Amino acid sequence: MDSLAAAPGTGPATSPLPILRKPRPAAKFSDLPTDRTLVMGVLNVTPDSFSDGGKHATPDTAIAAGLRMFYAGADIIDVGGESTRPGAEDVSPAEEQRRVIPVIQALVKAGALVSIDTTHASTAAAAVEAGAAIINDISGLTIEPEMAELVAASKVPYVLTHRRGDARTMNSLAEYKDVAAEVVAELAGVRDKLYAAGVSQDQIIVDPGLGFAKNDAQNWELLQHLDQLEGLGHKVLVGASRKRFLGTLLTVAGKSASPEERDAATAAITAISAFRGAWAVRVHDVGPSLDAVKVASRMAAARTAH
Repeated sequence: MDSLAAAPGTGPATSPLPILRKPRPAAKFSDLPTDRTLVMGVLNVTPDSFSDGGKHATPDTAIAAGLRMFYAGADIIDVGGESTRPGAEDVSPAEEQRRVIPVIQALVKAGALVSIDTTHASTAAAAVEAGAAIINDISGLTIEPEMAELVAASKVPYVLTHRRGDARTMNSLAEYKDVAAEVVAELAGVRDKLYAAGVSQDQIIVDPGLGFAKNDAQNWELLQHLDQLEGLGHKVLVGASRKRFLGTLLTVAGKSASPEERDAATAAITAISAFRGAWAVRVHDVGPSLDAVKVASRMAAARTAH
């Protein structure tokens, strides 16, 4: 009988899967597609994330949501147990791990390639032990020294995100003379700390940190200058999905579009980012962005052919 690709201890009566599937071999970073931009699905195992807080706050609901994204074609599932929205309260590493580890184990068992969205080195270590293949750390300049050491020792890819301050202070730190140049310079400074700890160049993925210590105009400016980030010599991840600056753009009758009303605009940014060569996009709604990267890839191929 086929076994369930779900968390240990779940059976037919409790599994989030609508059908039985055989466990798949563990996914490898090296097996990811290289002929198009990748799609990273966002899975918030939290009660308070800005977009879908509470919807996936239990292991069963989170596993079900992650599997839906995986079977819809997501290349990576990014699992996080702590909200990173402005003003969010800190979560202890112990609570964060309680939320995310069973979910990671289940998704890895199902054959998904999983990243762990965390600022805590201990959570990252536990997630890698559970099968996560990427560490996605949005702490930016507040990086824990232990995190750099962990990345060096584990040799897993690491997403270095630009951020100033923390969830409570970052909005007050959005002061730049040249946002693209300053973001690149500050990322390079943190990258040097990673190098000093023994992290290799090919492990590092850079993220401009849209919405983290940036206002609306600065987010748009960064999207115009992704080539400057690529100049750092690393893969570039773009995470614009459902963010506030898209809601502002889509304001109708003085009312900002709700997070779930921002998916079409997100897919548009996906297409543009993919056409400009982004390594991956991080999105809540996988299907439209997967279609968008395929269109962008085909357009880029046609441009190269001429």
